[in-house]
Amino acid sequence: MKAKVHVSLKAGVLDPQGKAVGDALGRLGFSEVEAVRCGKTIEIELADGLSKTDAEKRVKEMCEKLLANTVVERYSIELS
Repeated sequence: MKAKVHVSLKAGVLDPQGKAVGDALGRLGFSEVEAVRCGKTIEIELADGLSKTDAEKRVKEMCEKLLANTVVERYSIELS
């Protein structure tokens, strides 16, 4: 089973990386870009035999302990 974790900054949290990317896109001629927010995607290969419920629970624990700073970031989990 594979898990994809999408991590992004919560609304209202400043995103200097997103600002830099947005500014660079503007300088490259992409004037239609109004704002950019950057995040990250983490792909995890899970051991066979884990139920979907258990997999979601374990990945959530990973997010809470390491993968996301829940003070300023939110995350979502996709299992396939």
